Amino acid sequence: MNQTNQYQKNEQKDKLVNGVNVTKLNETMKAIKEKPQIAKFNFKAKGKWIDGAHSRTTIDEYHGAGQTFKRNEPFVFDKDEPSILLGEDKGANPVEYALAALDGCLTTTLIYHAAARGIKIDEVETSFSGDLDLHGFLGLDENVRNGYDKIKVDFKIKSDAPREKIQELIEIAKNRSPVCDIISNPTPVEVSLE
Repeated sequence: MNQTNQYQKNEQKDKLVNGVNVTKLNETMKAIKEKPQIAKFNFKAKGKWIDGAHSRTTIDEYHGAGQTFKRNEPFVFDKDEPSILLGEDKGANPVEYALAALDGCLTTTLIYHAAARGIKIDEVETSFSGDLDLHGFLGLDENVRNGYDKIKVDFKIKSDAPREKIQELIEIAKNRSPVCDIISNPTPVEVSLE
């Protein structure tokens, strides 16, 4: 059998739900159960200050499934502050990136778990807002936290599944999302000077 026919045969047996290859998802879960060490991942980011509030982060290599991967093209994120906060608005600010990270992770978690359960999702729209008081960041009041007081997330989901199944998926996303866990629970952060 030539390579093209083998590829077509594999494509025919793979089950796709919501753009997720459920066949490969199940194979991955089985492989992790058999070799738990391949579930360990290490993600990295490198930052560089540009000027004022403007900084740049590059995301390239990561380690997972027992090997190191390097992307063909690194991802580059510019961060800045709006002018009202003395920046030049050359990128979203870091707390806005936190909302974007939470958005991506909650949505991906919801879609993967829906796919694994065979629930077809037609559309997902999200809305995020976070309340932040600058008294903490500026050191003006030690009783005010530096970060968000609260983050509000609203999902709008189009699916033929019953509302209670969609609500269940939202709870699963909230409980299984790595970024939601990072934001909701204290994560040790070690900071050092090289």
